[in-house]
Amino acid sequence: MTMKSAPDFAAPGAPAPAAFPADHPPVAFGRIGVLLVNLGTPDATDYWSMRRYLKEFLSDRRVIETSRLIWWPVLNLIILSLRPGRKGKDYDTIWNKERDEGPLKTITRSQAEKLAATIGEGALGGDPSRIVVDWAMRYGNPSIASRVEMLQKQGCERILLVPLYPHYAAATTATVCDKMFDVLKTMRWQPILRVAPPWHDDPVYIEAVADSIVEGLSKLDFEPDMVLASYHGVPREYLDKGDPYHCHCMKTTRLVRERLGWGPEKLMTTFQSRFGPAEWLRPYTDETIKALPAKGVKKLAVITPGFVADCLETIEEIGIENHEYFMEAGGEKFARIACLNDSAGGMKVIEAVVKRELSGWV
Repeated sequence: MTMKSAPDFAAPGAPAPAAFPADHPPVAFGRIGVLLVNLGTPDATDYWSMRRYLKEFLSDRRVIETSRLIWWPVLNLIILSLRPGRKGKDYDTIWNKERDEGPLKTITRSQAEKLAATIGEGALGGDPSRIVVDWAMRYGNPSIASRVEMLQKQGCERILLVPLYPHYAAATTATVCDKMFDVLKTMRWQPILRVAPPWHDDPVYIEAVADSIVEGLSKLDFEPDMVLASYHGVPREYLDKGDPYHCHCMKTTRLVRERLGWGPEKLMTTFQSRFGPAEWLRPYTDETIKALPAKGVKKLAVITPGFVADCLETIEEIGIENHEYFMEAGGEKFARIACLNDSAGGMKVIEAVVKRELSGWV
């Protein structure tokens, strides 16, 4: 029988077959995929693009746990009629006009490219050409399904899924896993999957956040009376049901505070972006910021350590909306310190997580 050479890559831990039969269909195999996934962003800022994005996001039962009998008419008859226009205007203020995309997409792409370059230098050990790095959005594009399909076509038999959330929540990390599992359910030949756990207390992450605060403050023309660590909120009910998100956030702030040698009065935890009439995790960022000037806090800096990349919630909600709240309440100086993004410190965190979770595969 005529034989032909096998592909260059064999499954990790297994010997490469010497050859395939001549009539064997083409197949790529033996590679490892790393898929970075963040929340998502609309494709554009017009009404219909915003509506599609918001509908996908707010239809997720992990995000909104309200009974569908109540939520469906509220979402489709009220929210999706009014909110796309308002949110589109907000996105316009932060939109990357050069690339015609939201900053979250720009930054996540850069994070993936920089991680790929690091792996290409052999920093993770083994044969760097066996590792393929890609990125996706949970809501919007590029979709998780499209990137998993592409990874498989490139021969990725194993995939490390990295939800880009330092703190676990069912509404973030779990829904990324849900979507990934939905994709796997449609595949005859499923890749082996690993999911990177949250890194809210990882020393590399704590060090990077602390360093970013020191660096950010060094660039200001004032010394803040207080620094707020503002995290995205979730309904209080989720905590009561056992979601560890609140505990993860509080631990991050405590560890960063200890790393900097600060007291609770210097670095405070708050929660932003609440939506609807239900009680959310407290204290609320906006209410806290409005109240601080009356308590003698006239100079304020805000960090958002729960966000791996700057987005609408950090640039517009904190940097513009809450900035205005503070100044209108009598504040004198305000600064928003950027997320880790694709900075050297931010990439060090992502690289550390990926390196740890690829152990045994590479």
